[in-house]
Amino acid sequence: MNTENRIYVPVLWPYRLIGNLLLLGMIWLVTFTIITVRHNLVSRHIDSLISELYQSTATIGWGIDDITVEGRNKTSKKDILNVINLDRDDNILEVDLNDLGKKIKTLPWVKDVSITRSYFPNVLHIGLKEKKVKSIWQYHNDFYPIDEDGKIIETEYVPQKGLLLIVGEGAPENINSLLEILKSDEEMLSRVKAANFISKRRWDLIFDDVENGITVKLPQDDVEQAWKKLVKLNKTKGILKRKLTFIDLRLKNKVIVKIGESGNNAEADFVGVKN
Repeated sequence: MNTENRIYVPVLWPYRLIGNLLLLGMIWLVTFTIITVRHNLVSRHIDSLISELYQSTATIGWGIDDITVEGRNKTSKKDILNVINLDRDDNILEVDLNDLGKKIKTLPWVKDVSITRSYFPNVLHIGLKEKKVKSIWQYHNDFYPIDEDGKIIETEYVPQKGLLLIVGEGAPENINSLLEILKSDEEMLSRVKAANFISKRRWDLIFDDVENGITVKLPQDDVEQAWKKLVKLNKTKGILKRKLTFIDLRLKNKVIVKIGESGNNAEADFVGVKN
């Protein structure tokens, strides 16, 4: 066939494909917008209906009749009522127990909380587990209660006798690891009245009396071995019964003690004491 007589048809399919894709994209965008708007409108309508349902049912027997609290010792009723912000006109079905628990756990003395509800009468029961003060931290002439997790309880507190006094920057965060070692001998641990965290590295222990007791200097490392050495020295030589100013356990193969009587101080050592 003579090419001079051939007619070429323009290639239009790429333009048609692009046009169809644009058309589909516009249809999808419009559909998505319509669904989103309708969903939001339906959601708002449902929320409104639920709110009206709660308000109406509260007046016909679903209002909160009472709130009971168990395990409350240091947490005041007023603080609990302020944080939960509920009254007898509120519908017990509307109360979000998880959200309520989170609010209560913001109170300084609350460690854990459990909440249940019962019906006819409609009662919310709150069970508290409060924090226990394990030691008192002295810092810049102020005193802070420390709980069993080594954390500060952010509240006013009057120090009580018999609690371990801890001193020094970083003491609360490190006290539990020390007590874990010291509790191997409960009798000796009960005689420790103060623990001073020196330069955020090591501990000094004060036995029997905070002001006039024996200071025991523990090393930075191998604290457990040093403590075992002290326990053995006390059992075999009665070292804590002597009139000493301090006992230095920072050297591995030597225990240095300082004797103080009538202002006449001297140094003695127990050489080669084995654990």
